[in-house]
Amino acid sequence: MRLYGLKNCDTCRKALKSLPNAEFVDVRGQGVPENILSEAYEAFGKALLNTRSTTWRGLDEYTRNRPVLELLVDHPTLMKRPLIEADGRMYLGWTPETRQALGVA
Repeated sequence: MRLYGLKNCDTCRKALKSLPNAEFVDVRGQGVPENILSEAYEAFGKALLNTRSTTWRGLDEYTRNRPVLELLVDHPTLMKRPLIEADGRMYLGWTPETRQALGVA
């Protein structure tokens, strides 16, 4: 299981605490492999993009209109998080549905 997120994100820390066996990947330093991004985009579409983030607010209109995958490659902190890859499935966010699917109370 891999958890893609930011080390200073409270939600990612909560998820990691509940999933102690997960491998943590800091997207700011390591990025997200393009195949994982493509798979996540296929599963979640534009929901993968965090349009409430500070990074998003700092982008100009031209940049915001670029394709989602290009934006996420150039600005990995724009990804909603955590993105969890487990047993061939992808989960986005630390929602009650994600916790239930992963067997976490």
